[in-house]
Amino acid sequence: MTALPPRPRLLDLYCCQGGASAGYAAAGYIVTGVDLAPQPRYPFTFIQGDAIAYVLEHGHEYDLIAASPPCQGYSDAQVLQGREHPMLIAPTRAALQATGRPYVLENVPGARGHLVDPIVLCGLMFGLGTYRDRYFEAGGGLVLEQPHHPRHDRPITKLGRPRRNGEMAHYVGNFSGVEAARNDLGVPWMNRNGIRECIPPAYAQWIGQRAAAQLATTTAPHATTWSP
Repeated sequence: MTALPPRPRLLDLYCCQGGASAGYAAAGYIVTGVDLAPQPRYPFTFIQGDAIAYVLEHGHEYDLIAASPPCQGYSDAQVLQGREHPMLIAPTRAALQATGRPYVLENVPGARGHLVDPIVLCGLMFGLGTYRDRYFEAGGGLVLEQPHHPRHDRPITKLGRPRRNGEMAHYVGNFSGVEAARNDLGVPWMNRNGIRECIPPAYAQWIGQRAAAQLATTTAPHATTWSP
C-alpha cells in the first residue's frame, strides 16, 4: 500500500475563535492556533502565548503561516472615537519574514495602507450574506492574485431590525441574530464576540487551496510531496 503524503502544517497567529483556521483545515492543512487570550471555543490545537514570540521561535516548523493582528488600531470607528490600540502589522510582518516561510497577513479595510500589495476578499465572492471586506498580504514567496471583486450595491440591514430579502447583514457591535450569523458565515461554534471579528472560513479555504498548489512545488519540509 502506498503511504499517503504528509499534510502541510499551518500556523494561525492571533487565531481568536478560529474562523480562518477552519478554512485552512478545510483546505487540507493541519492547523495550530496561537493567541494571547484563552480561546476555549477554538476547535484545533491551541497554544496560549504571544504570537510574535512564538513565531520567532517556532515559525520555521510550519509550511504556511497566517496572521491576523488585532484590527482595532486600524478600524475607522476606533480612530474616530480617539481610542488607542496596538499597531502590530509591522512587527508581525518582520517576525514572519524572519521565519523564511510563506505567509498571509490579514486585516480590515482601514489597514489597507499598512499592508503590502494586498488583495481583498468579500462575502459576495463566496455567496455569503455579508460584505465583510478583508485585506490579505502574501509574502515569503507566496503569490495571491486578486479575484473579481463584485460591486457592493446591495443595501445593508440597519442594526436592530430583521434582515429583509436582498439585504446584506452587518455583524458588528452587539448585533442580534447570532444563530443566523453562525449559519451565514459557517462558524457554528462561535459566540457573538468571535463572530464580530472572525475571518469567514470560506476566505481562508480559498487562500489555502491556492497556497497548496504553490507549496507542493517548493522545498518546504512538509509540503514537497503534498497536493490538494
